[in-house]
Amino acid sequence: MTLNLYDTASREVREFVPLQPGTVGVYLCGATVQGVPHIGHVRSGIAFDVLRRWLAYRGYDVLFVRNVTDIDDKILRKAADAGRPWWEWAATHERAFTKAYTALGVLPPSVEPRATGFITQMVEYMQRLIDRGHAYVADGNVYFDVQSLPEYGSLSGHKLDDVHQGESAGTGKRDPRDFTLWKAAKPEEPSWPTPWGDGRPGWHLECSAMATSLLGSEFDIHCGGMDLVFPHHENEIAQSHGAGDAFARYWLHNGWVTMSGEKMSKSLGNVVAIPAMLEKVRAVELRYYLGSAHYRSMLEYSDGALSEAAAGYRRIESFVHRVAERVGDVAVGEVSTDFAAALDDDLAVPAALAAVHNAVREGNTALESGDSATALAIAEKVRAMTAILGTDPLDEHWTSDGTDDASTAALDVLIGAELERRAAARAAKDWAVADEVRDRLAEAGVEVTDTPDGAQWALKTKD
Repeated sequence: MTLNLYDTASREVREFVPLQPGTVGVYLCGATVQGVPHIGHVRSGIAFDVLRRWLAYRGYDVLFVRNVTDIDDKILRKAADAGRPWWEWAATHERAFTKAYTALGVLPPSVEPRATGFITQMVEYMQRLIDRGHAYVADGNVYFDVQSLPEYGSLSGHKLDDVHQGESAGTGKRDPRDFTLWKAAKPEEPSWPTPWGDGRPGWHLECSAMATSLLGSEFDIHCGGMDLVFPHHENEIAQSHGAGDAFARYWLHNGWVTMSGEKMSKSLGNVVAIPAMLEKVRAVELRYYLGSAHYRSMLEYSDGALSEAAAGYRRIESFVHRVAERVGDVAVGEVSTDFAAALDDDLAVPAALAAVHNAVREGNTALESGDSATALAIAEKVRAMTAILGTDPLDEHWTSDGTDDASTAALDVLIGAELERRAAARAAKDWAVADEVRDRLAEAGVEVTDTPDGAQWALKTKD
């Protein structure tokens, strides 16, 4: 099987062929650390963590770069409004993002560069662009001349006449469609020296400088949210190609998390912060939910969908724990062929999860029939598949993060017995007993959902 990925630039699914055999360089646009992370922010981290794990499983040595934008208009404005130093504001929220990624089992990047650590490389990059006729200096600002690059707009499909950069106003632009590489110093703002005057970097320049400095002038995969296609990634390509770098060979973009059909954002007031979410469900259940949709699709958030996902994860978790209790150690085995085919098909996680749940059903059947050997073999596959998805129930990250898995397993046994009693009562049409069991579980905070595979339970989420 070959890995195929949808490339935004070519608008087609392409076979993935690395630049260097056996190694893959990946750059993910990370957080602009302006505030507390919400689930919309971390979705890209989870989606491309699955990509990274799958590449590693297939034998690649993955160099994974996820940057931090720690200097930005919004950071400066919010820090000033709060009466705090901009660098302290950025560092505080960078730690909040790191904590969120860690809580959700996102592997730490190979390197996590901060924009302010690459000013020298940015200055060098601008000089290359000026020398090649793609950038110009005006009033201490440096701008990219979009008309100097005929291919401009190729990633997003934007026509030059329709381009609006949406950036804060500078002075001296020859064309309003040009974008800012360097912003001339303003009073009370941080600045760094350049040959063209003191100032600070534009957002787009940061990523081109960091990506090429760490991964080389050409690398394999550039990732980010679909909201970054324009202007951010379009401008990264323009800068990099203008400077003579081939830059990324594949462009991958994840969909938004939405509420009521709108992109989750602070400006819409529909933010669901990670700390608040972790009061509703366990971190592994939140990870499972956020990673359950195809990475390119929209994920519409609701408490009901979150609760349903948590219940789905518990079915997987319960099976693996039951096998471990009855048979003993469950090793991490190999993934199933249908799971591998799903991930090789542009990381089709929904189909991969279907393979996991099919295996769980087969494993439960084997357990019920007393076929421990078959159940163990299936559990080992389930561990392997959920490890790729970052939700292996027996992974040390989830068993040592403060959750009590022994208690969860005990609850599953006790609640399972009650559900068996309810099922027997329903079969005998003893509705009084069946309702009594369900009501008692509800009072204890346990939601029961009847499915084609039998009754499933989940702890009620908090209001």
